[in-house]
Amino acid sequence: MNDRQSPAAPFTELVNLASRLLGAGVVATNEDTFADAENLLVAKPAEFRAHTFGHKGQIMDGWESKRRRGVSAEQPHPTDEDHDWAIVRLGVAGRIHGVIVDTAHFTGNYPETGAVQAASIPGHPSVEELADAQWTDLVPRTALRGNTAHEFAVTDPTRYTHVRLVIWPDGGVARLRVHGEVLPDPRDLEGLSFDLAAQEYGGVAEAASDRYFSSPHNLNAPGRATVMGEGWETRRRRDKANDWVQIALAGGGEVLAAEVDTTHFVANAPGWADLVGYDASHGGDPATDAEGWFELLPRTRLQPDTRHRLRLSAGRAVTHVRINVYPDGGLARLRLTGRLTEAGRAALALRWFNALPAVEAAQALAEAGLSGGEAITLAAARPLATPAELTAAVAALQPADGPDGTETSRRAAAVWRLLGV
Repeated sequence: MNDRQSPAAPFTELVNLASRLLGAGVVATNEDTFADAENLLVAKPAEFRAHTFGHKGQIMDGWESKRRRGVSAEQPHPTDEDHDWAIVRLGVAGRIHGVIVDTAHFTGNYPETGAVQAASIPGHPSVEELADAQWTDLVPRTALRGNTAHEFAVTDPTRYTHVRLVIWPDGGVARLRVHGEVLPDPRDLEGLSFDLAAQEYGGVAEAASDRYFSSPHNLNAPGRATVMGEGWETRRRRDKANDWVQIALAGGGEVLAAEVDTTHFVANAPGWADLVGYDASHGGDPATDAEGWFELLPRTRLQPDTRHRLRLSAGRAVTHVRINVYPDGGLARLRLTGRLTEAGRAALALRWFNALPAVEAAQALAEAGLSGGEAITLAAARPLATPAELTAAVAALQPADGPDGTETSRRAAAVWRLLGV
C-alpha cells in the first residue's frame, strides 16, 4: 500500500500504471487474430454490440486470440501448457498494489486460467530484450470466469516497468488495469521544476469531500480535460460548508504556481477557491492535525470555463495540498508547479531505491561511484527506512575505514550523488 494512502483505501483508488494517458502501451503479443491486444488498455469499460460481425467473426472489445489446436488428428487438443500472452509497458514505473483482469462480455470464449507477471527493464528495451527478461509472478496461474472483473491484490514491494498477461490455452480478456504507487527515478527530476501534484510523478488525490458526479483522481490526471466528465464535480450543496480535494504530492517541495482549471464547467464552476498546505515530513498526520494546515493561496474568485494561472509566494515546504472550493461545483484540473526540497528529493529517492530489484540497485550504486562489492552489500541491506539508516549502512561497509576517514567519505559522497541524502 502507498504509505501516503489511507490504510482503508482499496488498491483501485491508486493510479492505473497501465493507463495510455500516462504512456502505457502493448509492446508485444504472440497472438491477437480475433481482437487487438491494444484493446486491453482502452480507458472506458468494454462494450458489446450483438451481431456486429467483421471478416474474422463477432467484433469484440478486448484482446482475443484464435482457438488453439493440437498437433495431429490423434492429438487434436492443445496441451496443458499451451498459452498466449501480451506484454504491456507501464506508462510510469512503480510498485504494483493490485491488478484487474476483466473478461467483460467474453462468455463462451474466455481463458480457462490466467496469470500476471512483471519485470523491471530499464531504458527502452526491444521485444527481444523483453523476452529475455526475468519475469516474476504477481498473480500466479489461477482460474478465470467469463464476464467478470477479477481483482487481485499484490504485495510484492518491487518497482516494475512492464507486466505480462498470460492466458491458458487461449481466449479473450477485455481490459487489464494495473494499480499502484508511482516511483519515478529521482535522477530524472534532479534540479527541475515540475507539477508536484501530477500522477505521472507520484501525486495522489487521496481524499475528497464529495465524488458524486466524477472522481477527484481526474484533477491530477495527465493532459487537459476534453469534456466536463473528465474533471471532478460535486453534487449541489444544501448547507453552508464547502467541498475539497486533498492531494499528496510526489515529494516534499515548494509550490511556486498553481493552475486552477474550470474548463468545460460553465454553469457549475465554483465561485471561489483557496489552497492550503501541510508538511508531514516531520511526522504529522494531515488527516487529523487540523492546526498544521497553512495558507498557500487566499480565497480567490474563479470564472467559468477558464484556466486560472496563479503565482504563489515562495515559502514553506509542503507534502500535501488541499484545494477548497466554495461552495461546490467542478474543476477540470489542478496543477501545482514547484520544486522538490532537499528533504523531499531524499525521501522520494529512498522510496525508489528500496523498491528497485537488487541488480538494478547495485548497478545504480556502482554508477554513482561505489565499488562492485560495496554496491552489492549496500543493496542487500535494504529496506532502509530513513536517511540515518542509510548513513549507518554506508559506514558499515567493508573494508574498514582508514584513520583519515577517506573511505567513509568517498562512499557517503557516492550515495549522496545517487540519493541526495
